[in-house]
Amino acid sequence: MLDRYFPVYVLTFFAVLVLTVLVEIRLIPALSKTAKQPIYEDGPKWHMKKSGTPTMGGLAFLFAVFCASVFGVLFLYLSGDHDGALSLSVNFAFAFANATVGVVDDLTKLHRHKNEGLTPTEKLIFQFAIAIGFLLLRRTLLGETTTVAFAFGHVDLGFFYYPICLLLLVGIINFANLTDGIDGLAASVAFGIGVSLFYISAALSGEVSFLAATMMGASMGFLFFNLHPAKIFMGDTGSLFFGALAASSVFSLGNPLLILPIGGVYILEGLSVVLQVLFFKMTKRRLFRMAPLHHHFEKCGWPENRICLAAIFLTLLFSLPAYILYLP
Repeated sequence: MLDRYFPVYVLTFFAVLVLTVLVEIRLIPALSKTAKQPIYEDGPKWHMKKSGTPTMGGLAFLFAVFCASVFGVLFLYLSGDHDGALSLSVNFAFAFANATVGVVDDLTKLHRHKNEGLTPTEKLIFQFAIAIGFLLLRRTLLGETTTVAFAFGHVDLGFFYYPICLLLLVGIINFANLTDGIDGLAASVAFGIGVSLFYISAALSGEVSFLAATMMGASMGFLFFNLHPAKIFMGDTGSLFFGALAASSVFSLGNPLLILPIGGVYILEGLSVVLQVLFFKMTKRRLFRMAPLHHHFEKCGWPENRICLAAIFLTLLFSLPAYILYLP
């Protein structure tokens, strides 16, 4: 059974999609002059031909989502769902705060003319600070507890809830950043996550349905310009935003652990890097032809757009346990 506001979610999806496209059309010529992407020198050599492609294209869907978020919060509040409006505000604030870290990182790379922005330590300090603020806001403003909801009942994680949540939030955001390594991949995974979230929440949570609609609209609108051969990259501006939006959304469903299956492709990408490093240190051999995992498939001869399609399919497939464990 669908939420009675289903037409509003559909309208939001199309509004964000169209606005993303319209802004991106104007943004590409401007960024082509001032924000050309420095290519990672230790990455695949065939990626060097992408040097000069404009970056920070995530600014287009950030603007579109911001407009939609204002509408969504007001809509939920005027509809009487005050807690939903507040929760949606906190989630979007968390995503935009992480996007700000991405903007600073991208601008630093452009200033240095290298694919080196903020140091890993600097990024982590900002990300953990934002994540702690997010958890505090949800605790104080929304009264969230350490209990997580499943279809079979509720489980209290007690003391372990907060360290687990911090690791999930920061981990998913950085794994989403690692996923943004080939044309269209980060947006494709974000679209798949949006579809999964919408399926889970359509009859249960208006705020998450709205958030999922914006995520689908933003990612699909960006894919018009980002599928191979990409006309623009989203940069850390976009990848950190999508990772944060995905990671925060499941808190509104009462179970942050749901991001593990729903964000399964993010986790595969991140773990492939960890496993590659550990395996090489132990054996002096490589487990994958190249990490993150999408580069391994590139080396196996897969075209970039095929990897994107596979990522969407895998995201939906990995989400099946979330449907089973969460939906009543």
